[in-house]
Amino acid sequence: MSETPSPDFLALQVRDLQRSADFYEGHLGLEREPGAPPGVIVFRSATIPFAIREPLPGTDLDAGPVGVGIAVSLRVSDAQLLHDNLEGAGVTILMNPFDTPFGRTFMFQDPDGYALAVHGALPS
Repeated sequence: MSETPSPDFLALQVRDLQRSADFYEGHLGLEREPGAPPGVIVFRSATIPFAIREPLPGTDLDAGPVGVGIAVSLRVSDAQLLHDNLEGAGVTILMNPFDTPFGRTFMFQDPDGYALAVHGALPS
């Protein structure tokens, strides 16, 4: 029997690779992994590798809402602090922080319109 498939890489297709890289590095503190192929920026992450990339052939990001039906969640140590920093920088907050079984959670929108959830430890 073969191994059960499981997600092992996540990439968002973006309109402007440098603008998105600046957003994820500047606002989330992500760091680039060296050696990515052309048109792709891979960030260091602890669980599943996360990347942004130029759209694949045949992908029109302007044809409709990006990411419809896809949920992306990022784990951080302090979700409330990240929320406050993003909000202070003018990033669109889609859902204010609230407590869940996964920790403090909120949602924000990246420059391409992707909705990303963040969860971290519950406040003490």
